[in-house]
Amino acid sequence: MKADTHPDYHMIKVQMTDGTVFETRSTWGKEGDTLQLDIDPTAHPAWTGGTGKMLDSGGQVARFNKRFGGLTLGKK
Repeated sequence: MKADTHPDYHMIKVQMTDGTVFETRSTWGKEGDTLQLDIDPTAHPAWTGGTGKMLDSGGQVARFNKRFGGLTLGKK
């Protein structure tokens, strides 16, 4: 195995958007650095399973259906 192929794995601090801090091991930064999160996994819908709603602003879906609603796939 080649020497020095793996990055340094060390302890860092992670600071959440609400100010809480925890320690974890990472290859990011240097020993003792603090990673400040811009998107908090305790509050962001991608991690919490929040419901996203698709809004039809300006009638985009209706306009699509008007243009392409009559199309069929297959033989006539």
